[in-house]
Parts: sequence; structure tokens; C-alpha cells
Amino acid sequence: MAANATTRTEATIPTSEVAARLASLRHAMARLLRNRLAVLGLAIVLLVLLVALFAPILATHSPTAQSLRDHLQSPSAAHWFGTDDLGRDIFSRLVHGTRITLYVVALVTVISVPIGVVLGAAAGYLGGWVDALLMRVTDVFLALPSLILAMALVTAMGAGIGNAILAIALTLWPQMARLARAEAMLIRQADYIEASRLMGASSARIVLRQVLPICLPSVIVRATLNMSGVILAASALGFLGLGAQPPAPEWGAMLSSARSYLQGYWWMATFPGLAILLLSLAFNLLGDGLRDVLDPRGR
Repeated sequence: MAANATTRTEATIPTSEVAARLASLRHAMARLLRNRLAVLGLAIVLLVLLVALFAPILATHSPTAQSLRDHLQSPSAAHWFGTDDLGRDIFSRLVHGTRITLYVVALVTVISVPIGVVLGAAAGYLGGWVDALLMRVTDVFLALPSLILAMALVTAMGAGIGNAILAIALTLWPQMARLARAEAMLIRQADYIEASRLMGASSARIVLRQVLPICLPSVIVRATLNMSGVILAASALGFLGLGAQPPAPEWGAMLSSARSYLQGYWWMATFPGLAILLLSLAFNLLGDGLRDVLDPRGR
């Protein structure tokens, strides 16, 4: 009988835990959906994701096909957003450009967030010379304007989308490290952390299993807000010829080619600029909404 009772208790624990997590997730989603601006930002991000996914279907022309006979045509039924100086369809280039932009955002986030969170959590939990060393390194990166540092790194490594991604990621991880360090310093003296130490858990295990999960909500919010900065940085590098190289339909490079045609050919710069503006604004609105949902201090 005792064994059966124990079995029933052990069987109900995972179910109740899953139910509690699902309830918490539903509550968080309800709070997010009540924020109209956050919903607007989420809708724009999802729309851009769908455009990137179905870019070959949505594009009306090849994004790289040139037709000098059709160059600098204004928006029309044949070319919805007009054509550029080489006769390429701007709408098709914008649609395919969503893939490049989201590719950059995703890779920069994947590179910068784990590095910054792990180093910051380790510095905040361990303290001492580890904290001093890691924070001095982050101070070196934070002392320089991120865009200037990214430009210098890309110039040193060579122009290209891969080097641009790496350079932007190297300018963002210190922000994540500072945030994770602050969170870790708040909880390193908590009772459950001390209990884990007394039970023989190693510092690495405590950081990975207990400190990092506490840091995740703030990190998710910061990463979402940083995505708008990543878009602007990637567009700036593309505008300067340091990012994606021609004939890739990158939004910043499209703006660069349009700067000589601002008078009389407004569509060349307007539509890429609006795309950068809308997606950057969407990530900011979504990040603000996630901060309201995930940060208990804000509530």
C-alpha cells in the first residue's frame, strides 16, 4: 500500500508541474495580448517572418535580374515599388532582403546572448578576481561606440556578411554580460543557492542550473530590444559597403545605391527605409511588451 501511494505521488508531481507551467504561460500570453502595442509589434515580426519564408513565391521578379531598359521606373502595376538604377524590381529585392536581415538578427543573437549570459552569470556568482577580470574586459568593449567598433572590426577582418555578423555580436555580448552579472549578484546569497553549495554542488552546476534560469527573463527582454539595434547596425554596415556585398538585396545596401537618386526617384530610398523603420519599431514594441510580462519588478 505504501509503495502504491508513493508511486501515485511520484506520478502526479510531473503532471502538476507541467500544469503549473502551462498556466503560467497562459497568464503571460494573456498579459502580452492585452498590450496593444506589443501585439502590433508581434504581428509585424510574424508578418516579416512569413514574407521571408515565402519570399520566392511573393517576389514578382528576380531580386538580382537587371534590365537597363526598365531602370528608374516609378511604382506601377508591373513594378509595385518601382525599379532601381539597374532596372531591378525593388519590391522583389525588399522581399528577399527580409531573409538577409532576419538571418543577421538570428545569428547575432545566437552568438552574443550565450557568451554574454554565461560570462556575466559566472562573474556575478563567483565574484573576486573572476568578476574583476571579466568586467574589465567588458568595460573595454563598452567604452567604445558599438557601431564604430563594429566598423573597425569589419574593416580589419574584411567586408562581408559573415564578418559583419561576428563584428556586431562582439559589440553586444558585454551588454548581456552586465545584465546577467547584476541578476546573479542579487541571488548568489539566496538560501537555495547556499543549500546547493552545502549539498556539494559545484559552482559550474549552480551557475548553469540555478543562476542562468533566473537571468533568462531579463535576458530575453534585452535580446528582443537589441534586435532593433542589430537591424540598424547591419543596415549601416551594408550602407557603407561593409556588410552584404552586391548583388545581395540587403536593405542598407539598397539605401546606399539610392543616395544618388534622392531627387526625382523617391521610391528607391523610401521603401527600404520604411522596411528598416517598421521592423526595428516592431522589435522595440515587442521588447517593451515582454518586459511588462516577464519582469516581476515592473509589475
